[in-house]
Amino acid sequence: MPRYAYERLTALDNSFLVLEKPTASMHVASTQIYDAGPLRRGDGGIDFDAIKEAHAAVLHQIPRYRQKLQWIPFQNHPVWVDDARFKLDFHIRHTSLPRPGTEDQLKRLSARIMQQHLDRERPLWETWVVEGLEGDRFAIVTKVHHCMIDGISGVDLLKTLLSPSPDARLGEAPTFIPRPSPGALELLGAEFLRTLGLPLQAFRDVRGFLREAEDVRRELWVRGRALVETLGVTLRSASETPLNQPIGPHRRFEWLRMDIGEIKEARKGLGGGSLNDVVLTIVTGAVRRFLQRRNVNPSQLDFRVMTPVSVRAEDERGALGNRVSAWVFELPLAESDPRRQLAALAAKTAELKQSKQAVGAAMLTQVAEWTPSTLLSLGARNSTRLLPFNLVVTNVPGPQQPMYLLGAEMLEVYPHVPLADNLGLGIALMSSNGKLCWGLNADYDLVPDLDAFAQALRDSFDDVKRAARGPGLGETVSAETAARARPSSRRAMHLRDTAS
Repeated sequence: MPRYAYERLTALDNSFLVLEKPTASMHVASTQIYDAGPLRRGDGGIDFDAIKEAHAAVLHQIPRYRQKLQWIPFQNHPVWVDDARFKLDFHIRHTSLPRPGTEDQLKRLSARIMQQHLDRERPLWETWVVEGLEGDRFAIVTKVHHCMIDGISGVDLLKTLLSPSPDARLGEAPTFIPRPSPGALELLGAEFLRTLGLPLQAFRDVRGFLREAEDVRRELWVRGRALVETLGVTLRSASETPLNQPIGPHRRFEWLRMDIGEIKEARKGLGGGSLNDVVLTIVTGAVRRFLQRRNVNPSQLDFRVMTPVSVRAEDERGALGNRVSAWVFELPLAESDPRRQLAALAAKTAELKQSKQAVGAAMLTQVAEWTPSTLLSLGARNSTRLLPFNLVVTNVPGPQQPMYLLGAEMLEVYPHVPLADNLGLGIALMSSNGKLCWGLNADYDLVPDLDAFAQALRDSFDDVKRAARGPGLGETVSAETAARARPSSRRAMHLRDTAS
């Protein structure tokens, strides 16, 4: 038995470290707003010590929060090891808005916290408790590096700290005893043995696939087709837009909230599609409005969105790391009618489910495990120059009942998706107790009118609701309707040259 303990990062987890640049931090974050409730102190402040003790009581359930990075010599690949110098005070911070602090002030503070890089010499997370928010509220701003979690595991972590009962109390924090870390020679030796074992592991994977597949020939055809389609999408750059330019280090953060009941009612009135299809319809209308505001003709663009797709199995719930793939597809910006937009999007997402594009992306991720880390680093650094999409939209289901932190009810949670170079805007959504909370992260200089984009989302939602109440109520989104609704294949004359 080895005298040390460590865990090697997957190629996907490591990619988020590689993609990080001075102008682009790769952590996922959120701003949670709470009613002060029993955490209110007599002087009007918030009981910060109680919140810190609550975090200490659950850290043993999420051991990654007390682990840091260590690097395999010459391999440019990291592993997780226990941090023998872990101090909770470094990770949980306390600050305040000037009383009575407004939501606009909280947005600006959230943006400043989010744009700062995490210290790679320590566990890669921070939590900021922000008091002084008007309306007898306080906020918690969390940031966790993307190499540690994806959206689904982030929600699992949130549920670890919160409770559906306002009377729940957390237990005592067990003593943390860090395990010894490996030395450089031990890491090199283990990596050498891992490399030697890759062919055997591949053989086992193939044998397992042959054993589990009901129809091997059909499964191979489906996976091969998914891989070809995925490569076809990812090797072709999207149109150049005002949102897709080199980014700087500073951020703006904006949010809005919608009623999930209204969204479900609109979906019913529009005749079909999923809840996420309606969300994408709202995004389509907003992007169309916003580009027109910038004097860009949206009907001439190949404007693509990337939406992460979880491939996390049910028995992997609660595990950290990234178990995610992605869909990349064009938004129907040439179409102005929400009903036809929804029809086109519903048809496209149904097609993607059929073609299993997400499986193709997951296969590329598996291949990356075989690729030397140095080559992966070079590829990842160059990949942002010709992005195959213009916008990231990620929609994560959150807790659907009231949740409490030591009796203080969480009112809203606004997620934050990181930006990459040439990606000036990211949209993250989380449903929570009947609300759909939108978090808009943008480059400070590329999108100075982020509040106008938030208003475009509200206006687009109004259009969707009007269309749902209009003629044709209850019409089913069929394949024929979707085919007629697909936008023209016209492209802008100024499409980015993929060879540049």
